[in-house]
Amino acid sequence: MSEARQAGGTDLTKPGEDAPVIERAASEPELDQSASAAAYQPLPTLGDEDGSPRFWSARRVPAGLLALLVLGGAGLLLYDIVAVRADHPAMRWRRDLARELAERPLDSTAVLAGAAAALAVGLWLLVLAVTPGLRSLLPMRRTHADVRAGLDRGAAATALRDRAMDVSGVRSVRVRMSRSKVDVRAVSHFRELDDVRGDLDAALAAAIHDLGLGHPPGLSVHVARPGRKG
Repeated sequence: MSEARQAGGTDLTKPGEDAPVIERAASEPELDQSASAAAYQPLPTLGDEDGSPRFWSARRVPAGLLALLVLGGAGLLLYDIVAVRADHPAMRWRRDLARELAERPLDSTAVLAGAAAALAVGLWLLVLAVTPGLRSLLPMRRTHADVRAGLDRGAAATALRDRAMDVSGVRSVRVRMSRSKVDVRAVSHFRELDDVRGDLDAALAAAIHDLGLGHPPGLSVHVARPGRKG
């Protein structure tokens, strides 16, 4: 004869019957970690990513400066070549440049410095050409094929901070938001830290979902007590 009892000793089943099995729901997170736990895994924020591409910066200032530089240099050189063809002496700067290039050794400090500067400018232009830029603009999910929307990263962080301040027990919140991660550090002056963090995790996960971002960032929540004064 088998019997199933609770912790207090009360009989829950009759003799000969199997004891009921109670399982924890899969959606309930376990919040038994300390406030300083770095391995805390938050709730999922959004599972329907649509791969919205980032916005590309037009970069009008670098493109305009480069166009003016090339245009000025090409125009000056073309003018000097036409003048030489018309039996006029070449400009002094071109004669000096030709003499320096012919006489100065390649290991000269001036030559090495000029080559380094040209290499740095070239690399900078290549980086500008292959990167999208506009890191502060987060692309949102596209609900229509011909409409694209973006959300400023600072505005998104402010919205998440306001949502976090609505959680009971939260005294202050600092939100740092990047394209791939949201780092939330809150100070709680009452309630258990695990309870506050669990509510923050659920509220911020829902807030990130409501932002409608195309690439939802990961969520990291840290809750601590206020420091002692003095």
